[in-house]
Amino acid sequence: MTWQFFSVLPVWVIATAGALATGLVLPHEQQLTWFAITLATATIAAFWIQLAIKRKDGFVVRVMAAVGGSVVILAVATGIAALAG
Repeated sequence: MTWQFFSVLPVWVIATAGALATGLVLPHEQQLTWFAITLATATIAAFWIQLAIKRKDGFVVRVMAAVGGSVVILAVATGIAALAG
């Protein structure tokens, strides 16, 4: 595994932790709002982490992978919450 993967992985962990916390703690009426807030947090974290690395090569690809993975994680969580609610 390369350092590029390890710069994307924390964003996926944030999205997964936020999705689990939202799905397990909040009532069904508030979950969609908090899934969106979790995605916004993951997106900001993706930019912050990639800018902290200070490497121009592959910046867009790394941010795209981080945010895209977060979208997939939260889409699955939203689908599960919709079926469970």
